[in-house]
Amino acid sequence: MNNSVGNTGRVLWAGLRALLVLTVICGVLYPLAVTGIAQAVFPGRANGSEVKEDGRVVGSELIGQTYNLPLKEGEETPTPDLKWFQPRPSNGLGANSVNTQYKLILSGATNRSGDNADLIQWVKDAKAAVVKDNSVPGHTVKPSDVPADAVTSSGSGLDPHISPEYAKIQVHRVAEQNHLTVAQVDKLVADHTDGRILGFVGEPRVNVLQLNIALKELTQG
Repeated sequence: MNNSVGNTGRVLWAGLRALLVLTVICGVLYPLAVTGIAQAVFPGRANGSEVKEDGRVVGSELIGQTYNLPLKEGEETPTPDLKWFQPRPSNGLGANSVNTQYKLILSGATNRSGDNADLIQWVKDAKAAVVKDNSVPGHTVKPSDVPADAVTSSGSGLDPHISPEYAKIQVHRVAEQNHLTVAQVDKLVADHTDGRILGFVGEPRVNVLQLNIALKELTQG
């Protein structure tokens, strides 16, 4: 009986010591080491790929944001602020960080099949809005010009990028709204278009937040 109790005690004490040692190693030392290496080698990425403007954090390179006008009385859906480049459609993007405090709401995709009637109507409505919003005197956007990312959300609903094609069809509208030349805005898009990673991974893309910050600097210059 005493041997049984003694053996049980030794096993429990050994298990407790293992727990304490592994807790210190895996729960304290390893996280501290990884965090230290990350802060030393990739401080920007380790801190969330923050984007700063005028010394304050206005968002992240990894999370998309909307650029809307303030809600008017009785409105449920905000109206896009057409002086800014617009991101992909999504119900999960935070508020405009160029003018207001960034606030993340939620994330998620539409989760509808390709033949879903609601999704088809959403896409049709979104395409019509893109054509209407980006058609200005002397420049008309055709429905065939509208790329897929202009009317569909990403899988996460938080994609911070748009395609160069979607950025380019917004150029005339952004130029008119901000009293800039088309050439100025077109160059802005070209300067903020990132190519494929390593030359072959992914697709060319434009970070909307960084593009709009550059646009703000251009209009205030």
